[in-house]
Amino acid sequence: MAVLTVLTFPDERLRTKAKPVNDINDSIRTLVADMFETMKAERGVGLAATQVNVHQQVIVMDVSDDQDTPLVFINPKVIEQRGTKINEEGCLSVPNNYAKVERAEWIKVSALNEHGEEFTMEAEGLLAVCIQHEMDHLQGKLFVDYLSSLKRQRIMKKLEKEARIAAKS
Repeated sequence: MAVLTVLTFPDERLRTKAKPVNDINDSIRTLVADMFETMKAERGVGLAATQVNVHQQVIVMDVSDDQDTPLVFINPKVIEQRGTKINEEGCLSVPNNYAKVERAEWIKVSALNEHGEEFTMEAEGLLAVCIQHEMDHLQGKLFVDYLSSLKRQRIMKKLEKEARIAAKS
């Protein structure tokens, strides 16, 4: 397993729409394992393949307190949703920045797991937020896109400054 590099906003590669996975093979299973390794190393609860510059519809997550309930979603689709709720979100691709985002309160999602088995799952709370957040990544969308252009510009300038400082050291 390998820790992959997580792209950070405003990297344009984060805007790429992911393609469906046609064949769940060892390459995809290796990607899933590497994504879990990366997510844990970065102390995240979810990661979309787009964030590690792989533009296929693959998501990994584990929102459990003990990080012992790994979930894999390949080619996910929300098939039902209800209600709305505003939650504060953060993102490994927008480090150290948080904002309130409105999402569906409850969702039903269908996907494939890393063995190619289809499943459906109902989710609410943090799990529902995380699934929707990561699915946005597969469409080239970030949580900052829900913010005003002023807030988005502030975050972008802050991250660009941090990148310049890091490059000098």
